[in-house]
Amino acid sequence: MANLKEIRNRIASVVSTRQITAAMKMVAAAKLKRAQDAIVNFRPYAQKMQEIMVNVATAAGNEDDNVYAEDRDHRQALIVVITSNRGLCGAFNSNVIKEALRIAEDHYGELLSRKNVFFTPVGKKACDALKKRNLPMEDPILDIFDRLTYENAAAIAQQLMDAFTEGKYDSIDIVYNRFINAASQCVVTQHFLPLLPPEEKTPTARKKTITDYIYEPDKSFIIHELIPQNLRMLLYQALLDSVASEHGARMTSMHQATDNASQLISDLTLQYNKARQASITNELVEIVGGAEALNG
Repeated sequence: MANLKEIRNRIASVVSTRQITAAMKMVAAAKLKRAQDAIVNFRPYAQKMQEIMVNVATAAGNEDDNVYAEDRDHRQALIVVITSNRGLCGAFNSNVIKEALRIAEDHYGELLSRKNVFFTPVGKKACDALKKRNLPMEDPILDIFDRLTYENAAAIAQQLMDAFTEGKYDSIDIVYNRFINAASQCVVTQHFLPLLPPEEKTPTARKKTITDYIYEPDKSFIIHELIPQNLRMLLYQALLDSVASEHGARMTSMHQATDNASQLISDLTLQYNKARQASITNELVEIVGGAEALNG
């Protein structure tokens, strides 16, 4: 009977776990709906404005002191790594961290060997992972998801722009999860600064035809006002994407955990019934044997 008691305790434990994972799945689904609406409604506007911004900045070249399109020799680079503050969301965080490390090694290998590649972790999971690897971190951001607004994202983007224009970094990239749907996310690397032509993603390729515009009030105003505004919007979009992806990944992960718990409960119940049947059979054999012994 001790074996039966152990199985009953395991079943009770798994049932409790299933209740927790099912509740977490429902919470993640509720949060996902709001986050998904936010990024789906925001993305078309942000993408079109990003396209216009890149064309405007590149067409201007070095005119009007366009510091945001300045092509420099890479001496120091910054990679912004956007993860979540909590776990239990599958490979959501680890995939971003792996991609950030790959970008550092493949694109900035020489700088990385000289410890001139810095990381800004956004989210506790990125901060913990980078700290564990003893990688150089700059200004960790751990509380942005508690109050994610455009104003707070804009303040972070402004810090990145100031660091670039002051020459602290010569290149800035953002690594995050892009939301596709509730069950799917993909890790992307968004080049933040300097601004590059849409046809090419390397600072050395600038010779393709670029769309130009009629400017009102003038080109200088557009360069100095529109571009910083759209860089702020670019970071805000990355944060919205990451939040929606996190909730989708957590909902999927908790759904799988709930299904696994249900399967385990079914297996344990079958095991319990077999053990109970064997126990009853042994008791009947002992009773019959005892009766025959008395009759004999």
